[in-house]
Amino acid sequence: MPIIELDHDRNSADFQANRAAMQEQIEAVNAIKQKVLERSMQEKPKFAKRGKMLPHERVQHLLDAGSPFVELCGLAGYMMHDDKDGTEAGGNMISGIGLVNGVRCLVSASNSAIKGGTISPSGLRKTLRLQQIAAQNKLPVVSLSESGGANLNHAAEIFVEGARTFANQARLSAMGLPQVTVVHGNATAGGAYQPGLSDYMIVVRGKTEMFLAGPPLLKAATGEVASEEDLGGAAMHAQVAGTAEYLAENDADGIRQARDIVGMLGWDKASTTKDFAEPRYPVDDILGLIPCDLRKPYDVRSVIACLVDDSDFLDFKTEFDNQTICGWAKVGGVTIGIIGNNGPITPQGAAKASQFIQLCDQTNRPLLFLHNTTGFMVGTESEQNGVIKHGSKMIQAVANARVPKLSIVIGGSYGAGNYAMCGRGLDPHFIFSWPNSKTAVMGGAQAGKVLRIVTEAKQAKMGITPDPNVLDFLEKSTAAKLEGQSTALFNTASLFDDGIIDPRDTRKLLVFLLQTIREAAQRDLKSNTYGVARF
Repeated sequence: MPIIELDHDRNSADFQANRAAMQEQIEAVNAIKQKVLERSMQEKPKFAKRGKMLPHERVQHLLDAGSPFVELCGLAGYMMHDDKDGTEAGGNMISGIGLVNGVRCLVSASNSAIKGGTISPSGLRKTLRLQQIAAQNKLPVVSLSESGGANLNHAAEIFVEGARTFANQARLSAMGLPQVTVVHGNATAGGAYQPGLSDYMIVVRGKTEMFLAGPPLLKAATGEVASEEDLGGAAMHAQVAGTAEYLAENDADGIRQARDIVGMLGWDKASTTKDFAEPRYPVDDILGLIPCDLRKPYDVRSVIACLVDDSDFLDFKTEFDNQTICGWAKVGGVTIGIIGNNGPITPQGAAKASQFIQLCDQTNRPLLFLHNTTGFMVGTESEQNGVIKHGSKMIQAVANARVPKLSIVIGGSYGAGNYAMCGRGLDPHFIFSWPNSKTAVMGGAQAGKVLRIVTEAKQAKMGITPDPNVLDFLEKSTAAKLEGQSTALFNTASLFDDGIIDPRDTRKLLVFLLQTIREAAQRDLKSNTYGVARF
């Protein structure tokens, strides 16, 4: 078998320096996540006084004890919109894929501990992404809802596009994907339609407040005076209006009923078999194998050796081009094709990858892209060898491949190289990033120099003597701006990936995602025309 042989000294200065640098970046991301959690936990006394669980506690009660949970878009909106200190990251939602009563589900909970769970522009974009994941991977959706609706400070950015979330709910139902919602508290106006468009609704006695117009707006609009309970209480919706199918006594009871509903869907339980060999090298080695300086080259096979079953990797056309690595391996017992970078993508590398992608498409083998490239090779030789032609073929192959595609940004992902390696714009099933990663049109230093050269040439044509101080400022400020917009945190905040992960969790993540994709391929949905309507 073609086992990857690694020869590295874990006690060497380079290994230890790399490990320390990566560990520092991991801890920086974890610290931000912890701040968001602590911000939510500050509200625990208020929730306890109302007889409610915190949103994070609701998610824990919903998921099977000890089962894996892959969080999605956990830092969406970090330091954007109203998030001034990073404690509101996540789009006011706690979301991911996990097991509910043995069934793999898309789980989403309003983080009502922060600004009442109101939806920001990032929260809207996150919701749309979650719905896309549910549809593509044929996942039932369980929502734990308690939201004040749209954040009115950003209503103009949310209102029109917000309709897509409702349209998607209707289409998910019509696809045959059940949606279960527990309404733990407030659900007003547009927020009432999220549970209303679900296939199963559970309301909580004395806690649910669901109406198109609350008592103050009703009085202002029509003069009618009504109590919250009569207008939109749980008992009214379950016993009078018939909006809800189930009436729960408290948060825990509502979550128990949601688990019971999922358990009665008749869907196959998630696979938990582990009949496959682990890599021959500890995944922890990745921290020391990745250079702390992204400009320093290394063989991506060293990463592959720590990720794939038995470190067994069958190289494809290894003698033709060594900048773009292609080959087959198994991850969690699933055979996949892997494309990784040892540098820029050359014309030969692009042609090689294009053929490889077609071979995987022919035999329905999922593709894994490990990004670490400065982009396509530039220069006279590269242009004469048809880099545009072959690069276009590679992008075409990636875009049109019918197999599932997974992307992990493990280093740099620059320029059209990001597209060719199945970045967000090429619609991978899932895309995650390591905390050291960079994604941008080009490096900050290069961008600064380009703008300086262009400006200097333009001024020369106009007969203006360039001011070196002005050019220096332009170059440095441009470089700083692009560097700030290339970080893993910036990209995950903008939902250009599905989350930042600890590199040591990469294999576990891939196994989970491949199991999710395999289940979707085997699941036969019973679609209809309009979805399930309430009567």
